Amino acid sequence: MKIKTEEYDIHLINTFRTTHGARDVMQILIVNIDEGLGEASPVHYYGEDLNTVRNFINKAAGKIDIDPFQLEKLSFDLEKVGAFNYSAKAAIDMAMHDLTAKKLGIPLYKFFGITPRTDLATSFTISISDPDTMKKQTEKNKGYHVYKVKVGVPGDIEMIEAVRDATDAKIRVDANEGWNVKEAISKIRKLEKLDVEFIEQPLHRDDFDGFRILRSKTELPIIVDEGVFRSTDIPKYVGLADGINIKLSKSGGVREGMKMISVARAHKMKVMIGCMVETSVGITAAAQIASLADYADLDGNILISDDPFKGVEIVNGYIKLPDGPGLGVVKR
Repeated sequence: MKIKTEEYDIHLINTFRTTHGARDVMQILIVNIDEGLGEASPVHYYGEDLNTVRNFINKAAGKIDIDPFQLEKLSFDLEKVGAFNYSAKAAIDMAMHDLTAKKLGIPLYKFFGITPRTDLATSFTISISDPDTMKKQTEKNKGYHVYKVKVGVPGDIEMIEAVRDATDAKIRVDANEGWNVKEAISKIRKLEKLDVEFIEQPLHRDDFDGFRILRSKTELPIIVDEGVFRSTDIPKYVGLADGINIKLSKSGGVREGMKMISVARAHKMKVMIGCMVETSVGITAAAQIASLADYADLDGNILISDDPFKGVEIVNGYIKLPDGPGLGVVKR
């Protein structure tokens, strides 16, 4: 397997701030395998950066030589190369799925037998700032049916109120593990009065006792993100959360993402397809399977000013997949 890589610094239009930190630039790596494209968008709080991605891909390149139609074997072989390193694995996995569907001359969603939805809206993320700035960001980015508001800091209820003042659209709230149980109970009860659709990751991923308390004292649906990497992580949240957030860079790619959807459905849990800050390569890969989900948070490429690629589009707030073979992504 010949793997070529390109590295990019991609720049955010506005500073992207969550409880995990703030950034204006993201370093990503694009994998090219015989014109099949994939993307690694590593984040520090999952133990990855550009160096870990480079190292894993260099190891994988020397140990994996596989028929593009043996994608299940690819997943197994990548696990043998090393544990974790999920964004690096995702880049290889995406590239191989892109290559396979290109060889068949069909979009990747057709390879999976998926009918693209025309009614799947993506949320637009409003990151942590002062309430006035968050209100202005919402007003500046009109036309979305859903806004995802980052919280988890003092004064965050006022932030959500400011966003609500700016829009009648749906609001989803993401605390990124930023609350303790006492805070979560108090704030969730206030969120219920602000017509919030659900809360994402209110507590630390390992606070299972806290999740049990939330389930007994609050009614707002809960989606888990940081605590669910792979399909095997899902059962431990059964009864504690209403759904999961699948991110290809967090799970290791499209193959594992499809497995996670199946496991979540088996446990009667909702599914959201989410993202990191990524180019159109990673976002389009996730969009190929997003029609199987209940919710989409695929705005990573529209939060940046210098996307080197073109793929999935957002039209009137809804996701529109490209028609080309594979991912359907082209370089600008």
